[in-house]
Amino acid sequence: MKQFFKRLVVFVIQYEAKLVLAKYKPKIVVVVGSVGKTITKDAVYAVLSSSFFVRKSEKSYNSETGIPLAILGCPSGWSNPFLWVKNIFDGLVLIVLKNQYPQWLVLEIGADRPGDIKAISQWIKPDIVIVTRFPDVPVHVEFFDSAEALFEEKTSIISSLVRGGILIVNGDDEKVVGLIRTHEQVTSFTYGFDKSNNFVASHYGISYKNNIPTGLHFKMNREGSSVPIELKGVVGLQHVYAALAGIVVGASQGVNMIVMGESFANHVSPPGRMRILAGIKGTTIIDDSYNSSPVAVDEALSLMGQIKSAGKKIVVLGDMLELGKYSIDEHKRAGKAAAAVCDFFVTIGFRARHMAEGALVGGLSEKNILQYENAQRAGKELEVKLSEGDIILMKGSQGVRVEKTVEEIMAHPEQKRELLVRQDRAWLRR
Repeated sequence: MKQFFKRLVVFVIQYEAKLVLAKYKPKIVVVVGSVGKTITKDAVYAVLSSSFFVRKSEKSYNSETGIPLAILGCPSGWSNPFLWVKNIFDGLVLIVLKNQYPQWLVLEIGADRPGDIKAISQWIKPDIVIVTRFPDVPVHVEFFDSAEALFEEKTSIISSLVRGGILIVNGDDEKVVGLIRTHEQVTSFTYGFDKSNNFVASHYGISYKNNIPTGLHFKMNREGSSVPIELKGVVGLQHVYAALAGIVVGASQGVNMIVMGESFANHVSPPGRMRILAGIKGTTIIDDSYNSSPVAVDEALSLMGQIKSAGKKIVVLGDMLELGKYSIDEHKRAGKAAAAVCDFFVTIGFRARHMAEGALVGGLSEKNILQYENAQRAGKELEVKLSEGDIILMKGSQGVRVEKTVEEIMAHPEQKRELLVRQDRAWLRR
């Protein structure tokens, strides 16, 4: 009965979403890829909303349910049937009555299983498609025959671009750049750090205040012009890539470069994506607890190697899920890499035991490695190891719930609903 109700709700809200698109005809930006979709979507929203009426899909809702909800402007009903009935009613009101509707929709689209995006591309016809990055071992590969099959699935939405549509790709990813050659009929732009890109980032660095990291800065370069960009409260190259993608979209729509630079002044990146949080005892937390994959772990660990710390560098890594046959080797590799950049290493989860093995191989002393199955317990016991000036990186797949570890050592747990991921009631009951 529950599955029948779910299928019925999905059918109805999808049908309503199609009618809404037909009635209001908004322009659509679609973001696909295996790394950085949500922060890219938010960066695009920040840029476009400086000049247009824009709506973005909330959080990382990117499925057959989340996309229609974004189009209808409704929240998830989770397991509450009355909320779903309300969503359906609100959708009908939007269709029947005349409403002010956004000029632009910025939608993140994901794929967990074969056919997910191909089904969505039957009725979503984007004006702009942004393709982020596709590492050799992407997350969500578990239910696909190969990484190539996942790549083909996720990029199939490009074929649904409207006439005169725009393809924007991460130019530092050779595989992604190849999409331009296979879609020569559309206008294309590239972004990244390599100077061959249309939009180039340079002079990247971490910002500090009183020896505590506060954000990042870089310059965006295009055709001889340069604009300084500063992002507060986050670190990591993925945020540079996201901001660049947003700037490309804005430039394609005639938004002034200075205006776009200023649009990031008050931009707040989503929780759990390399967010800087104050920790207890004068420590600093790099909260990357939303999700995890091998390439994302590599980047987070690279950041830990670069960042300045007045105290210890502590790395907390949870299981990386949905890696299929790659799981054991990738966990061992991640542990070995962690050993090279940290003084103390904590693992959470059954699969993460292989990370501990890798850390030992990497030369980290056994006394500086702790292993846990429970995220909350890991946080409680980590607390006694902390000293002023320590920097703690937190990362793991969402099923591990590393945000519970963060909550135990954050300086302001009373603000957890605003600062941490997965604070909806439905998640908190799990």
